[in-house]
Amino acid sequence: MPTRRVKSIRESFTARARQLVDGEVTVSSETRMLRIHPDATLDIDSVRKMEEDHADADAVIMLTEIPRHTNGHPLISEIFPEQNVAIVSCPTLGAWATKRRIQKVFTGSLLRLLPPGAGPDPEEYDQRWSRWQSTERGEALGLFAHTITGGPRTVLGMVLGNDPLRTVPKLSSALAAGAATGAFGIFYSSIWQMADALSPLRLVVVGLAAMITMIVWLIIRDGLWDRPRNRSLATVVTLYNGSTAITLLVCILMLYLALVVVIFLAGLVIIDAEYLASVISSEVSLLNYLNIAWFSAGMGVFAGAIGSSFDSGVDLRRLTHGQRERQREYTESA
Repeated sequence: MPTRRVKSIRESFTARARQLVDGEVTVSSETRMLRIHPDATLDIDSVRKMEEDHADADAVIMLTEIPRHTNGHPLISEIFPEQNVAIVSCPTLGAWATKRRIQKVFTGSLLRLLPPGAGPDPEEYDQRWSRWQSTERGEALGLFAHTITGGPRTVLGMVLGNDPLRTVPKLSSALAAGAATGAFGIFYSSIWQMADALSPLRLVVVGLAAMITMIVWLIIRDGLWDRPRNRSLATVVTLYNGSTAITLLVCILMLYLALVVVIFLAGLVIIDAEYLASVISSEVSLLNYLNIAWFSAGMGVFAGAIGSSFDSGVDLRRLTHGQRERQREYTESA
């Protein structure tokens, strides 16, 4: 996601930088894998070496999907004036990390890296919900999110980084099993009667129970729930687990709604309205077909939990921040 975001703002950011800074401005971008420590923090020493690889650059701004924090406070951007390097964390910008917001943080970080007077006052580009202050690394300056809203915003940003829309196709076996089971709701009159007899509240409870069951099954089966290795990592792991649960909820909800739409349309074609009326002993409306589709989709999602066993666990594990970051971990002995 960071690569796509950088590409989307490159031209506009270049044009903006040329307006703010005297002289010719050239912006180039590249994608790299950054190393992280086992405690899920960036390897700052390797980040500082970026200066050596870009010795001719006046400033290097890095956008990473890693959610950064210091003492529990979400860290949006951190600049290292001596190395002319800035690190911007995409998740801490939230789920609504628009092009305008990213470009604003980029611009504020750039102006703080340049010599004083090289551009306008960087405070003009600060967010209302953030503040600049010194970090635990003495020479660095960090842009911190608000203490109260920063955590939830980071979790939602991590959910967006998990790309739930691209994860749904990876549950193809679950979708197939759900569709096959849900199809029974179209052909069995007892299911029509039960769907008609249940209250709207009970139907909602059936749907929620089905989704929660599948989420718990996926978490247990694929080991998606992280546990802190020590107390200092509790905050980080909470962010990871929260984003994992919400990402799975979005995926399963989309799967559920897809089943509802398919079964609803199939029911309209297959189930004759007069025959349905004789079975449920009442007048028929579109609501009856929707109730049947909703109830049948609930059964389908229960079956989808079993069907998901045939999906690739590797693909599902890659949807979480914690699992992806383990690919970048290294130890002193490595």
